[in-house]
Amino acid sequence: MSDGFPTLRLPLDPADVRALRAGDMVLLEGEIVITAGLPTHHRLVECMDGKRALPRDLAGGSLFHLGSYSRETPDGGFEVLYMNPTTSTRFNPLMPRLIRHFGLRAVGGKGGLDRASAEAMREVGCVYLSFVGGGCPLLSDAIREVVAVHWNDLVSHYRLVTLRVEALGPVTVGIDAHGNSLYDSLSQEAEARLPDIMEQLAAARDAAPR
Repeated sequence: MSDGFPTLRLPLDPADVRALRAGDMVLLEGEIVITAGLPTHHRLVECMDGKRALPRDLAGGSLFHLGSYSRETPDGGFEVLYMNPTTSTRFNPLMPRLIRHFGLRAVGGKGGLDRASAEAMREVGCVYLSFVGGGCPLLSDAIREVVAVHWNDLVSHYRLVTLRVEALGPVTVGIDAHGNSLYDSLSQEAEARLPDIMEQLAAARDAAPR
């Protein structure tokens, strides 16, 4: 335990994934794979179709929608200066297939994924982890090592980056491996409250001086 949150080691054990519930908050340690690029996701699809070589094994691993800025170091390596979450819904059309093909155990970013992605996650045993938007300093402090940077012809945020992290988070389980989604729940609650809100607004309008 750290700061009151359980720590999960990546790559995640299938049993640990199934034990998580929507709303749980955890810290992450181990290797994560990140990118913020839609072109990067299209390249991954090309890898699945045999049109391009996959630069690293993703089977049973993670794919987080985190943008990063990296620069070359004098010794020929890379340094990641920061990382920050991007909106996952941009990748909705591609994520179900990626989740199923690679058997991903963890995906994430901000904003959640759609029902089709949640169904793929339920089938495979995968969770969506929600990162704090604007939490760049907190998230970047968790970086311990740049393990690999692939597809360097892309802009920094779009590269496929593998990092070793410690105490990354806390992150919230936004969608669990049983199909439960905080995003769906919030949407349903908002929709249920809408008639009452509209009635209150109408009453306030009628009561306003003319």
